[in-house]
Amino acid sequence: MGDVNPCNNPIEYCDPPPFAVEAQGQSLIFYPSGADRRRALLELVAGARERLDICFYIFAEDDVSTALRDALVAAARRGVAVTLIVDRFGASVTDPFLAPLVEAGGRTFFFSPRWGFRYLIRNHQKMVIVDNSRALFGGFNIADDYFAPPEENGWNDLAIQVEGEAIAGLVNWFAMLEAWSSRARPPFRAIRRAVREWEWQCADGKLRWLVGGPSRGPSSWARCVTQDLIEGEKLDIFMAYFAPPFLLLRRIARVARKGHTRLLLPAKSDNGATIGAARSLYRYLLKHGARIWEFSPCKLHTKLLVLDDATYMGSANFDMRSLYLNLEIVLRIEDAALAETMRGFVTGHIAASEAITPEVHHERATLWNRTRWRLGWLLVSVIDYTVTRRLNLGI
Repeated sequence: MGDVNPCNNPIEYCDPPPFAVEAQGQSLIFYPSGADRRRALLELVAGARERLDICFYIFAEDDVSTALRDALVAAARRGVAVTLIVDRFGASVTDPFLAPLVEAGGRTFFFSPRWGFRYLIRNHQKMVIVDNSRALFGGFNIADDYFAPPEENGWNDLAIQVEGEAIAGLVNWFAMLEAWSSRARPPFRAIRRAVREWEWQCADGKLRWLVGGPSRGPSSWARCVTQDLIEGEKLDIFMAYFAPPFLLLRRIARVARKGHTRLLLPAKSDNGATIGAARSLYRYLLKHGARIWEFSPCKLHTKLLVLDDATYMGSANFDMRSLYLNLEIVLRIEDAALAETMRGFVTGHIAASEAITPEVHHERATLWNRTRWRLGWLLVSVIDYTVTRRLNLGI
């Protein structure tokens, strides 16, 4: 499929409808629209009969979170074993808000490795596992913005429902999350060891769950994508936050020199530093042949990477924090038909995006802008973009 919109005249954008794909024995349904994501989420919870295991980074107190909480309460009252894990830093939800769920028999935990260096580690994962047989995962959080339409500047995001053998790996990983989160002092060494050693895959290795997080060595997510980039020839990245270390940047450039590397990155975000961090890398990437677009209809939160026949999808961005600090969950499926479908999905979004040619980037790259972009990279890659969110640098 050829690229759409190679010039700077984006078409009017609307969210695509859900679409289904069979890949490596897994049944996948993709939900690019916030309204469809919300419907799928609540229908999954309503259909649970035995257990619901849920983990989110952000969990607000607004319309969608109230609807989800009430659905969880109803599930607990009909005898479903409900376990909810949210991140202490990311979630604004309070104990009184969750009290009806606890009173109905549900269990709630806050993941928090305490203050100090460990507090910089976030449980950034998003998943809903139903009866150990179906799951919904991806980049979306539980707050109204993640389900709002583009015309309201809602987050452009992606939820994936999966049924099949892969569920076993997700169930196993959630059990470890629950064990850690249920302790007053989460065992940091156990978390670090699991991030380094845990990986679930099917017999032929074409279906793999990868995790990111703190470790003495690279996590399975960082290790796998780094290795894949060595031999990669065709790369598409559709990513909310893009600020990889220079090792991975060089490997992306190596793929780009082979002729097909497309990056679709945000023009809008709630954190201007993340946009600046990505723009600070454009000159290098364009020089080596990468093609870059910025998605401008609304804020971008999608996390998708397609490399040759492998599709990576889940909670992880392509930046230092998601590669080396945050707890992340990523499904890697090696399947040519799925990869082609997801490339078409990227192409459809490129049609609504602005092409960043060398000329466009050169015109933007004033001394003042380059200074802000480099500061953005520093904030995102070295400090902590969540702590410095208010320093949007006017981007």
